[in-house]
Amino acid sequence: MSDRFAFSLDATDGPARTGRIETPRGTIRTPAFMPVGTAGTVKGMLPGSVAETGADVLLGNTYHLMLRPGAERIARLGGLHKFMNWPGPILTDSGGFQVMSLGALRKLDPDGVTFRSHIDGSRHRLTPERSMEIQRLLGSDIVMAFDECPALPADRARIASSMRLSMEWAARSREAFGDRPGHALFGIQQGGLEEDLRAESAEALRAIGFDGYAVGGLAVGEGQAAMFGCLDYAPEQLPADKPRYLMGVGKPDDIVGAVARGIDMMDCVLPTRSGRTGQAWTRRGQVNIRNARHADDPRPLDEHCTCPCCRGYSRAYLHHVSRAKEMIAGMLLTWHNLHYYQEIMAGMRAAIPAGRFAAWEAEFHRLRAEGDIAPL
Repeated sequence: MSDRFAFSLDATDGPARTGRIETPRGTIRTPAFMPVGTAGTVKGMLPGSVAETGADVLLGNTYHLMLRPGAERIARLGGLHKFMNWPGPILTDSGGFQVMSLGALRKLDPDGVTFRSHIDGSRHRLTPERSMEIQRLLGSDIVMAFDECPALPADRARIASSMRLSMEWAARSREAFGDRPGHALFGIQQGGLEEDLRAESAEALRAIGFDGYAVGGLAVGEGQAAMFGCLDYAPEQLPADKPRYLMGVGKPDDIVGAVARGIDMMDCVLPTRSGRTGQAWTRRGQVNIRNARHADDPRPLDEHCTCPCCRGYSRAYLHHVSRAKEMIAGMLLTWHNLHYYQEIMAGMRAAIPAGRFAAWEAEFHRLRAEGDIAPL
């Protein structure tokens, strides 16, 4: 275990990469999927259970934690790791995306954003400097620069002005972050679906200098084809010797397609949110366990899966507890979904150094195309 932050590439297979991010709190194997612990918890899971799925790092949410219970309170109580009982690395987002999604509740100016809490309507202010302060108080290992992310579709002028403001904020974030050995600051590339604006953003971020780089402003309504089109060039615009993080992605085939295009890290609420609504992700695609076809089915969700949900419970049981709205339904399906997502990451990490990524990817898509097992 390192006392500093460092990234090393172990192997590549085409644009796909596998490597390691070393932090004082542990190693993050890449490609990495980060379960989302929005408010200091991965919903429906104990921290030890999240680790058992194979997750090396969690994501925490600056916006939600600053509102409740408050960054200063978490700092007084020993920091986010101690507060939520997660000893491994934590990445915190900057709050920019959540503030963007507030719409009418926010007011943007060149210095920052003033917004009202979605919880109680109280007034708050986020600037690059305040975002860095909050993330320092939380004690996160990987800190994200504060940015402004426009929803897509948007016109080119709006995307360009937003990107340039984000680059100004990136420089201020870098200055405010300072020198924090063992902690990392990632810059966020913006520019919508415009290749030249993405290039301009990447050049500005390189000039500032960061420990890692995120591709931001995707998975905001543009669709998979457009996202992949952007990822065909955006990762290559960023430094090859630093981690590349695609924010807020995604479905299993989004993740595989992103890794195929050179992405190292991803996060998404989908596996946990889906688990709470009766949706399971399997190697054969998505399963809605609430459908009547599962009511008498004694088989597991996936006979090849080794998670506790598949080892111990039938589709019939999962159907029953999900329809009855029992808490265990969301807990078991969330565990399964997170396990499956980490299984995907492990599969890619094994395939890339073996030079088998294309074959692995083809088999991944073949199984998904077959669809769920036939009803009894």
